[in-house]
This record gives sequence, structure tokens and C-alpha cells, in this order.
Amino acid sequence: MGSGSPSKFRIVLDAMGGDFSPVNEVLAAGEIFKNHTDIDLVLTGDKQAILKTMAEKGVSFPQEKIIHASQKIDMSDSPVASLKKKPDSSISVGCKYVAEGNAEAFVSAGNTGAVVTASTFILGRIEGVERPTMGTFFPSESSVSTIFDVGAFVDSKPQHLLGFARMSTIYVREIYNIASPSIGLLTVGEESEKGGKTIKETHTLLKDSGLNFFGNIEGRDILKGSVNIVLCDGFVGNIVLKFGESFPKYLKTLLKEYASRSFLNKLKVLIVRSVLRQALSPLDYQYYGGVLLLGVKSVSIIGHGSSTPLAITNMVLRAKDCIEKDVVKKISAAIAESPMKESE
Repeated sequence: MGSGSPSKFRIVLDAMGGDFSPVNEVLAAGEIFKNHTDIDLVLTGDKQAILKTMAEKGVSFPQEKIIHASQKIDMSDSPVASLKKKPDSSISVGCKYVAEGNAEAFVSAGNTGAVVTASTFILGRIEGVERPTMGTFFPSESSVSTIFDVGAFVDSKPQHLLGFARMSTIYVREIYNIASPSIGLLTVGEESEKGGKTIKETHTLLKDSGLNFFGNIEGRDILKGSVNIVLCDGFVGNIVLKFGESFPKYLKTLLKEYASRSFLNKLKVLIVRSVLRQALSPLDYQYYGGVLLLGVKSVSIIGHGSSTPLAITNMVLRAKDCIEKDVVKKISAAIAESPMKESE
């Protein structure tokens, strides 16, 4: 932690965000309170529901660290409309708590659009950033591979993608200690003329940006680790991310079906099961927890609605890592030195 950092990492967890809230959030909070004494965790949500769950699950967590929020934004709610209609939601209350300087990070497994919107308008955008982006680590054959954007926005323009490239470069440099992260633009062919109008214009901007632009890449290059940053709009990125995450479960189904054919097959599967589980763990979202929203003034981590207690715990630990490494301040400083000059 830097010289001006607090003695603890102050993090807010939305206890009403996930599909299994507040149970999984409460279980994660209990784990963090018990085993991570350097984290000062606060929960936002229906206080009575949280206390009831704590009692039912035998979880120890300080009641004074629960901030009541009378409303909950559901997964089916419209992000912008819900923030207006539900100003006392656990998402809004949590973001306001951070924006007022009471904490450094907000973590939620709730409605992605609502968390992005609340983070953008309540936490505020870093000056010079028009659109935030979120990305995540992706397993590959070599080096570090990440993908941006994975769902913050689905209709990005070339200038937005250039902004994503600049912010993700800083993030990968700081988090993974890669001096000059390489960037590949995901499209349907390696040639510069491949792709639609947005891809072609983005290619030109990246080529002239001064960033370490590798060029166009194809889907097969992602797992090869051809570049450190796979750049695409949120529509494509989210599809790639969800497809990758589905693979371990699909493989499990294949193995189960194979084992059912004979006793010998069952023994074979038992022998390799633990090895496969470890080998495929990089594709398991529970271990990376959630994704960081880049471009807002505080750390904001967004996770799956179906997040398990382990996933939520790792989301909080990811927030701690981002606070410790001053990712937001470093992005702000880099943008101030080299404005993105994005435009509609």
C-alpha cells in the first residue's frame, strides 16, 4: 500500500445483487471477516434479510458494517430506469458510500448494466474518459492474455475502442507487470481490410496511437496468447467470455457420459478428474471472481449473477489488489498526460 493509504482496504459489497442473494454474499462476507483482517468490508442491502441469513448460516459479521438499503435492482430491470425509480437500491447506496469517500471500492454481482450505470454516474468518470470498459484475464498458451470490452457497452465506436485500448494497456502493465502490452483487434481476418467500418476505422486509429498494436487477430489467436490485450466491442467480448466459461461444464458433461458407458471408463475418468479440474481452473470464473470497470474514479468490480461465495470472495480480493496497486490513480495520471480526445 502507498504511504498515504489507510491501514485497511475499505470495500463495499452489494449484498442483494446476485441470483442467490443475500446468502452467497453473506457467506463470502463471513469468510472475508474471518480470514482477511486487512479488509474493512461493508455490506449494503436489506438489513433484516442480511441478519436473518447470518443467523441461519451461522455467519459472524459486525452488524454496524451493514448499511440498510430498502430497494433491490433485479436482473430484469432497465439499468437507467431502475436507478431513477430505485434511488435507495443496494447498488446506488453502495456507490454513494464510495463516492463520499467512505470506501475505495464497490463490488457487486448484480445487474451488470445497473452497476455500470451507477458506477459511471455516481462514482463518476475519470476526466478524459467518455466510456468506461471492463475486461478480464483469459487463459492462453503463452504470456498474459486479457480481453476488453466484455460487456460494459455493446455499440462502441472507433474512438471508444481506442480509449479502451489505452486504459487496458495501463491496467495490464500495472497488474501483470508487462512493460509494453501488445494489442490485437479481434475481427474475421488478419489483413487490415478485414472487418466492417468500425473495425477498419479502429485499426487506423490504433496504428497511429503509439500503443503496441500488433494488428488484427482472429478468434483462434485468443487461446494462443498472440497478444496481451484482445480488443473488441462489448457485444463480441461478452459472447467470447461466456463461451469460454461454459467449456469446463460442457467437458464435465462429456466425461460423465463417457464414464456411464462402462466400469473401465468410470475408472479412467476418476484417475484424470482431479488433474483436469486443476488444468481447467483458469476458465472457472469463480477464481477470477469479477471484472474491473476501467475509467471510473473508484474501483468497481462486477461479477456474475450466479456467483458462488468463492467467486464473491475473489471479487473482493480483486478489488483489494486494484486498490493496493493504485490502478485508478495510474489510469487518471496516464490519461491526463495523453488525453484520449474521444468524440461522438
